Amino acid sequence: MPNHAETRSMPYTADQMYALVADVGRYPEFLPWTAAARIRSTTDQGDHTAMLADLVVSFKVFREKFGSRVTLWPAQHRIDTAYIDGPFKYLESTWIFTANDTGCHVSFTVDFEFRNRLLQGAAGMFFNEAMQRIVRAFESRAADLYG
Repeated sequence: MPNHAETRSMPYTADQMYALVADVGRYPEFLPWTAAARIRSTTDQGDHTAMLADLVVSFKVFREKFGSRVTLWPAQHRIDTAYIDGPFKYLESTWIFTANDTGCHVSFTVDFEFRNRLLQGAAGMFFNEAMQRIVRAFESRAADLYG
């Protein structure tokens, strides 16, 4: 059951970082191991937007599609993701963007477990490195878009 949490200070606004992470359809352009993304639906719920999205993750011989419910809370600068279907027992993540004097703090947490023990074991071996690469990819994307 790998989990990861970190907070980074970024020189970009909370609105900019929120928009970058909320743009799930563009993840294949910059996110490691993300081969494809498809937005199934987007529903305005008043104070939030509910998005159903599929990501195809590809790493060496491993290629899996999984679906998630992404809840976008623009007023709170928060994005919650909950697993719907695919190779996991569960997957949950949260992004929170908090304004500060120099830009914003970006807080990210993720917790998941694969159904397959072999995949779970492999994930445990490279999990920390993978999380660092993913966070760096978002940082690089922000620099490309807003820097």
